[in-house]
Amino acid sequence: MPRPAPARPRPAPRRGAAFILIAISAYPTSAHRRNEPQSTAACPAAADRGHPRLRGRWLAEPPAPAPGATATPQLGHHAALAHSVRGTVQRGGTTAPVSGDADGGDPTLEESINGMNISTPWTGQVVDGSCGKEIRGTWNNATPTPSAPSAPFALRRQAG
Repeated sequence: MPRPAPARPRPAPRRGAAFILIAISAYPTSAHRRNEPQSTAACPAAADRGHPRLRGRWLAEPPAPAPGATATPQLGHHAALAHSVRGTVQRGGTTAPVSGDADGGDPTLEESINGMNISTPWTGQVVDGSCGKEIRGTWNNATPTPSAPSAPFALRRQAG
């Protein structure tokens, strides 16, 4: 009976490459990304921050004429004007209607104490890097008085 040929020695398995591939695929990229600060590159361009981005609840500080006081604009869809917002602004115990739009990303709101005439225009610009969540500008009293002059404001988007 013939003897079988001796088996050739097998090369040792390349475990190093397999180990590296397994380690890379197991790296928890989603957990790593969650803890990174948000990049402003993900924010919309100013021109893309139109009227839909104004919808929601905001906190205005300081809404003249009472520095240190706050106002809460609540803005939604404007039924009559497709590219505008409409809502209310609450300040102290009063509520006034407000409407506005965003021309090139820069918002303008018009408040009306009597519901018919503009009493207070708010003109502002979205703060760079805020992703549209902060607007700074000027609150202008349509009929300025010493007790109600024009004043700077900051609008900050509120949750909910």
